[in-house]
Amino acid sequence: MNGQHMDYKDYYKILGVDKNADEKEIKKAYRKLAREHHPDVNPGNKEAEARFKEANEAYEVLGDAEKRQKYDRLGANWNAYQGAGRDPSGFDWSQWTTAGAGGPRVNVQYGDLNDLFSQGGGGFSEFFQSIFGGMGGPAARGGAYQPRPARGRDAEHPVDVTLEEAFNGTQRVLSIDNRRIEVKIPAGVRTGSKVRVAGEGYPGAAGGSSGDLFLVVQVLPHAAFERKGDDLQTETPISLYTAVLGGETTVATLTGKATLSIPAGTQPGQTFRLRGQGMPHLREPSQRGNLLVKVQVRLPKQLNDRQRQLFQELASLAGD
Repeated sequence: MNGQHMDYKDYYKILGVDKNADEKEIKKAYRKLAREHHPDVNPGNKEAEARFKEANEAYEVLGDAEKRQKYDRLGANWNAYQGAGRDPSGFDWSQWTTAGAGGPRVNVQYGDLNDLFSQGGGGFSEFFQSIFGGMGGPAARGGAYQPRPARGRDAEHPVDVTLEEAFNGTQRVLSIDNRRIEVKIPAGVRTGSKVRVAGEGYPGAAGGSSGDLFLVVQVLPHAAFERKGDDLQTETPISLYTAVLGGETTVATLTGKATLSIPAGTQPGQTFRLRGQGMPHLREPSQRGNLLVKVQVRLPKQLNDRQRQLFQELASLAGD
């Protein structure tokens, strides 16, 4: 390598950190750049892809104590050489290059971003391969970096279900790469529930397995029922006479009709509970929430003479 020109890569500058930055600062700077320039956020943007790869390479070195130590020694030597006003093309790289079959380890730092290295993680520079190619695991062949197999990222797709479908469970037929897949959506799902379809996410890199597909459930609003967790809320009208004297009324549920007993003296807006008439629990569908029924008392709008007379008698008895 002596006499052959190779560009020096300033990894501190690439990550935008000071040469004395600690491990936490380096990791924070890397994560920020990786999120900003990830190929998924910048589809088709070659400049962003290049920045993403540069950030991966910089963190591979600065995030590894052994590599960083060697890089710092090389940097001091390079700066001294440059400071003496010498021609960069004459720098002796031979004492810094590595030999052997080693390669870079991929330091995956994202648990919840589904492996940033599954896309765009390869293609490390000649500088990296020459200086650090022998310091990692068995990922390099003939001194050139070969990406490790990486699991593909998970994918998400929204799916709308009615409240009745959420109550009973349902299914959807997906078309993926000209294949039809039936997916069961279990009873009790809520808005935000995720149904996993194994192996139908993004393909893996370098022979790695595919990620999973998650159907993200949105339960549509219902005309009669409002859902609160596994409970359902509804309203039912009753007459003034039922509220005052007591009686029974029929209430609609998701499984049919139910009878609700109304005690004498029921107040407008009072809520009654029908146990076990709510939504099934997602993990134990045999168990169900409750149906909360709010009564709306209907007052008579028109009275005939006899009714008016009776109400007047009631009013006088009550002292009104």
